[in-house]
Amino acid sequence: MKSLITIILISLSTMAFTQDRLTGKNFATRAEVIAKNGMVATSQPLATQVGLDILKKGGSAVDAAIAANAALGLMEPTGCGMGGDLFAIVWDAKTQKLYGLNASGRSPKSLRLDYFKEKGMEKIPSHGPLPVSVPGAVDGWFELHQKFGKLSMKENLAPAIQYAKEGFPLTQYIAALMGNSIPFYLRKGFPNVEETYTIGGKGQIPQKGDVFKNEFLAATLTKIAAGGRDAFYKGDIAHTIANFIKSQGGFLSYDDLASHRSEWVEPVSTNYRGYDVWELPPNGQGITALQMLNILEQYDFSNIPFGSDQHIHYFVEAKKLAFEDRAKYYADMDFADVNVDHLISKEYGKERQALITERAAQYDAGEISAGETIYLTTADKEGNMVSFIQSNYRGMGSGMVPPQLGFMLQDRGELFSLIEGQANTYEPGKRPFHTIIPAFVTKDDKPYMSFGVMGGDFQPMGHCQIVMNMIDYGMNLQEAGDAPRIDHTGSSTPMGKSANGKGKIRLESGFDYETIRQLMVRGHEVGFGLGIYGGYQAIMYDAERGVYFGASESRKDGQAAGY
Repeated sequence: MKSLITIILISLSTMAFTQDRLTGKNFATRAEVIAKNGMVATSQPLATQVGLDILKKGGSAVDAAIAANAALGLMEPTGCGMGGDLFAIVWDAKTQKLYGLNASGRSPKSLRLDYFKEKGMEKIPSHGPLPVSVPGAVDGWFELHQKFGKLSMKENLAPAIQYAKEGFPLTQYIAALMGNSIPFYLRKGFPNVEETYTIGGKGQIPQKGDVFKNEFLAATLTKIAAGGRDAFYKGDIAHTIANFIKSQGGFLSYDDLASHRSEWVEPVSTNYRGYDVWELPPNGQGITALQMLNILEQYDFSNIPFGSDQHIHYFVEAKKLAFEDRAKYYADMDFADVNVDHLISKEYGKERQALITERAAQYDAGEISAGETIYLTTADKEGNMVSFIQSNYRGMGSGMVPPQLGFMLQDRGELFSLIEGQANTYEPGKRPFHTIIPAFVTKDDKPYMSFGVMGGDFQPMGHCQIVMNMIDYGMNLQEAGDAPRIDHTGSSTPMGKSANGKGKIRLESGFDYETIRQLMVRGHEVGFGLGIYGGYQAIMYDAERGVYFGASESRKDGQAAGY
């Protein structure tokens, strides 16, 4: 009864406090940004301005993306940094083609599956030295720059270096995340966290408006700007990382770093009602969104209202089927035979859709639900567009902060399975299953939209909702991101325990109680979540007018800006 009253009150409060706009949907927080020469959309206004300044200096969309990401490593250490991985999809105006970059790192070559068995571990720990994999972001920057950059890397990294030296005022959102994360790492006793992430290195947790500096990070970025990617993977920085991890009982070595390489990959797509939606192939989860769209295309949403129980039910059931495949098949394709063509085929989508009934189905798909990531997108006056995502995992990462380098190493290795014979079972030199995914949409082989939605397991669900909101429900770029969101989590994750084996739908505020009631009649368990609905940025190109539309996330600090 108490939960029922809570649902009703939330529904009523949502209606009471929706603001009145002259144009657009009633849930829209702002209008789209429209500009002719270039556009940058990131999750931090200062980083957006960094990217925009690079464009105005004559930099390419890739230059702007690199500069903004370097700044975000300082300004949002709760979601990204040089200790993590990145993925990107680039539209190159010159060749009229999409390019995909997988800049994710591999597991330590000297760490064996037997080690975990001997220790009696059923899963890889979430923090500490054992989940640390090679950080791929810096190599990703240089791969992108070599292929598509115009300015020097010194110019691209200069704004982040300046901000790291002089400091910047923390936003409310990032200060809150740091306030949750840093005490956890300090309680764990992880070295170098205090000196790197507290005010003056003296234990004071940064607050909203505090001017935060990271001089260690400035020095590291300066070395990279001067010495290139080898300064990170083969120089003093690499030795510092390797020696530190060894001292903590881990396995990441200098050789693991020195032998690292990113991989250019072909993006893959499915056509959704005349629009080609592009993702990257595994080890990421991008094709989950394509599988969901192939299932959902079988329904005529012109006759199914947005936010209705039918809309949500079909969406959730499609998600269940796609996530079952995700759990079974997705892994590093150098180690696992992932039949991507079959999984994203229309024929397979029809087979899967035929399994959906009007009632909630049981399913079993291992899920992760650990987020905090940054997504950004850029576009330049020559028509190049970049969809770019970068993360440490579990917010700030593993807790492993190499001395005086200014960043934390990622803990992506936690996502490996320790059960022998699975696609994503741990092996030395293998890339773990990845949650972070950039997306792109083309129409008639021309660029239409670059977008992404942050948030762990939520990301493919977010991608599908953006596509559906625009194509099925006629929303504009900002409305598509502001619309209330649908999340579903499985019975196997602590954030969404479900007694009935059907998982739990978690609805953002904004859906009618009548819809919630009808979902329960269908057999769904329905609840709410806090801060789990991702973060969105997007740029759309209007070829007829020759202008860019930009949109950013109202749930976080995001800003889209153009000129």
